[in-house]
Amino acid sequence: MGIRTESFAVERHLSEEMGSITVARQIVRDALNAWHYAGRHEDVLLVVSELVTNALIHGAGAPVLRLTGGSTHIRIEVGDSSEEMPKAREPGPGDGWGMHVIGRLSSRWGISQHAGGKVVWCELAAPLAALAPDPTRV
Repeated sequence: MGIRTESFAVERHLSEEMGSITVARQIVRDALNAWHYAGRHEDVLLVVSELVTNALIHGAGAPVLRLTGGSTHIRIEVGDSSEEMPKAREPGPGDGWGMHVIGRLSSRWGISQHAGGKVVWCELAAPLAALAPDPTRV
């Protein structure tokens, strides 16, 4: 069994309520399993939680979750209708850990502004060791 190179996509409009964090995590969990993502699912779920939480607390309107990827990589995008860009904050219990966690766990991240809002995105990749064929499997 080799590495799957297919690419998939999911887009969901979330409710403008904190329960959307749980909904987003379940959507992503299902996609990671269906796509046979070889990286750490827990890292992806944590990043999704942070992105959706930030959109709900600091953004405006109902967030939109977009997920693309496959077995080797994942791109997460969370959009909202606020044009205000995220501000760098000191990590800690007072201001949270959000963007610092995203920066540490993702291989790349950024913010795309567009008319009527913004999208905060990040990409995660499965470690090369997770992609190597298992020599004990025939």
